[in-house]
Amino acid sequence: MGMTHVDIVVANVSEPDAGEKIRFLVDSGATYSVVPAEVLMRLGIKPLNEQVFKLANGDRISRKKGAAVFRLDTRIGAAHVVFGEAGDSNLLGTLTLAALGLSLDPLKRELNELPMLL
Repeated sequence: MGMTHVDIVVANVSEPDAGEKIRFLVDSGATYSVVPAEVLMRLGIKPLNEQVFKLANGDRISRKKGAAVFRLDTRIGAAHVVFGEAGDSNLLGTLTLAALGLSLDPLKRELNELPMLL
């Protein structure tokens, strides 16, 4: 199975025009996106709470969680973000994809426009 990577700008919701470009692995099995904590802190993004997450191997870990703006070309959206620690991968989760109006085609491993329904 192939992997899909994408470069996305992450920014503070109070300064959405200033941000940092991050390379993400698109993970359709992840709910939240993971960004290195040092990047989020540099952008002035503060943790809102801490949450326990279950990994694919069954392990449980605790991570801080906040909110960030994500920009891909002309698409912009806000979503929760997990403060990644040493050894964590930069992941782009499904809530961020939806905030950007995108979905991952699991067979072609490419991003497609998400039909927006109210």
